[in-house]
Amino acid sequence: MKLENLENKNILILGLGKEGIDSYLALRKIFPHKILAVADKKELKYFDKKVQTILAKDKNLKKYFGNNYLNKAGEYDLIIKAPGISCKELGSLQTTSQAEIFFDNFPGLIIGVTGTKGKGTTSGLIYQILKTARLKAFFLGNVGNPVMQYLLNAKPDHIAVYEISAQQLRDLKKSPQIAVFLNLFSDHLDYFTNFQEYAKAKANIAIHQTKNDLLVYNGQEPLVKKIASQSKARQVTFNKAKLKIVENIINLKEIPLQGEFNYLNVLAAVLATTPFNIQKEKIKKAIKTFQNLPHRLEFVGKYQGIEFYNNSMATVPETTILDLKTFSNKKISLIIGGSDKGSDYSLLAKEIAKSSVKNLIILGQGTGQKIVNKLEGGNLLPKRKEVPSFQAQSMEEAVRICYQQTPKDGICLLSPASASFNMFKDYQNRGEQFKKWVKKYGQKSN
Repeated sequence: MKLENLENKNILILGLGKEGIDSYLALRKIFPHKILAVADKKELKYFDKKVQTILAKDKNLKKYFGNNYLNKAGEYDLIIKAPGISCKELGSLQTTSQAEIFFDNFPGLIIGVTGTKGKGTTSGLIYQILKTARLKAFFLGNVGNPVMQYLLNAKPDHIAVYEISAQQLRDLKKSPQIAVFLNLFSDHLDYFTNFQEYAKAKANIAIHQTKNDLLVYNGQEPLVKKIASQSKARQVTFNKAKLKIVENIINLKEIPLQGEFNYLNVLAAVLATTPFNIQKEKIKKAIKTFQNLPHRLEFVGKYQGIEFYNNSMATVPETTILDLKTFSNKKISLIIGGSDKGSDYSLLAKEIAKSSVKNLIILGQGTGQKIVNKLEGGNLLPKRKEVPSFQAQSMEEAVRICYQQTPKDGICLLSPASASFNMFKDYQNRGEQFKKWVKKYGQKSN
């Protein structure tokens, strides 16, 4: 959908999170006097005061809020849906997305990065490499930077590094010129009908590519490999054996990221930026000075001899498994649990059983007890090994238990393997609370 074709459309913006507000502001800049409409399940009074004021001042805006927010949706011939709204709610309503509009109108080159996990780190690395090389790169998408207002000033020499989720990919009928596909395992089954629908959405990163495009993908992942076979693009795989490419640029010990899976993220970023012929020294500088996004195996600090790590972004069991392997030589107190997205926790229970986890701290009601039940009910623990579990009804309590129970020179790891919505607004809020209480209790000990 080209921007110039929107003028005669009856437009409804569905969902007023960051993307929805950005879409509204962009369309209002393009069409100052056009009648627009916005809708959200949340009542207007619960929005930020600034948002309330902006919407209230717009006399050419129709507003639908509350439980009946979809009642008039059928009257609109173009619905721009926010990624957070599940299509399960919409029935037969046809929608488009901010991502689809961006892909149809962006005049420059798009580097799209997806994967169940690691896309934020990898896209951040790609962006840093390009910026270090003084290219006109912009970091957009699922990272929290909506794209519509940026699109209004985009130029042909701009490079959009787009971290793109399955929800954003779902409506796409175009793929990026450079696509990076990291991994694929079960997630967001609270949003998608089943894993097949989730995988189909992810596949849009690659299946619409042309022979002039580039696909960088994880050759160790069978499902990713299967989707890659549908792409017409030139293809480059990455795997553990190819880490020598990174080692020729930088010593792995100099990379400011924990874990072999992060080394693979670095490799993917290096391969994705190969077409730009960037000097090795600039790539090395970019990697060495890279600061990962918050809540992604983030080192919080060392207090009372305990190292604290925040991976609140670990919302599926596969990520927590990788975290445990990263710290396999350390004694671990693991904070787990949250709301259920339909994941299978069997493999995580097996990994905990053979790992160096000494304590499990369960966050509220939800998946934590399910994990413990699989651990204890499956006879997974070796003889004479016990992994005591502690229930915590708040993050403060969870951190306090960690200080009490973590062995000397051990690690307290927040890696919940679950979504956050049983106790927290989102994964950021969960991670911020963890960091807050770690530091508060750490200061008390000094």
